[in-house]
Amino acid sequence: MKDVATGKTVKFSFDPKKPPVLTDVQKARSAKLKAMKDEDIDYSDIAATSAADWTRAKPVMGVQNKQLISLRLDPEVLEFFKAQGARYQTRISAVLQEYVRAHR
Repeated sequence: MKDVATGKTVKFSFDPKKPPVLTDVQKARSAKLKAMKDEDIDYSDIAATSAADWTRAKPVMGVQNKQLISLRLDPEVLEFFKAQGARYQTRISAVLQEYVRAHR
């Protein structure tokens, strides 16, 4: 989330038990969105997808049964995954899981 005035990224935490008080402008926007029909939503900026696009999708969050290990990787392999951004260890695990499935 970015601060509109500064353009800098800011951290925001939301507690559903203590939602923030909405301003009158926010309440008006919310009411307008709530009244909008599904067919009035503009999806033109979203790429078309099909059910086939989601056949191999897997959740990457919430898995609690992983084991902490030490693994030696070639530098170029590690650099490749780290260059993809945060959660590179999860992506390495996903690649290894796919390899296991393909070779069973």
